[in-house]
Amino acid sequence: MEYIGTAVAATVGAGAAVVAVPAIIGAAGFTAAGITAGSYAASMMSAAAVASGGGVTAGSLVAGLQSVGAAGLSGAASAVVASVGGAAGAVVSSLVSNCTGAV
Repeated sequence: MEYIGTAVAATVGAGAAVVAVPAIIGAAGFTAAGITAGSYAASMMSAAAVASGGGVTAGSLVAGLQSVGAAGLSGAASAVVASVGGAAGAVVSSLVSNCTGAV
């Protein structure tokens, strides 16, 4: 029975991660319309531009996050995020079952 709870938690974690990551990136200010003025994303963009001498470098963290904010996660990125979310869900389930004796 313990494995069913872990499998359910892993599945929920995977699904939640795929939904939450783009939402969190959007809330940080990386949107389809561009980087939101005054947001955390704008601060990151400013720091990246200063560090690189005036522009945001292609392939940088800021560029990648803006890409996700504008277009969403690619298939490969969704797979990675789902894997991490699933693993996190399984770990949490395991920890909870070890503490309570049931999940």
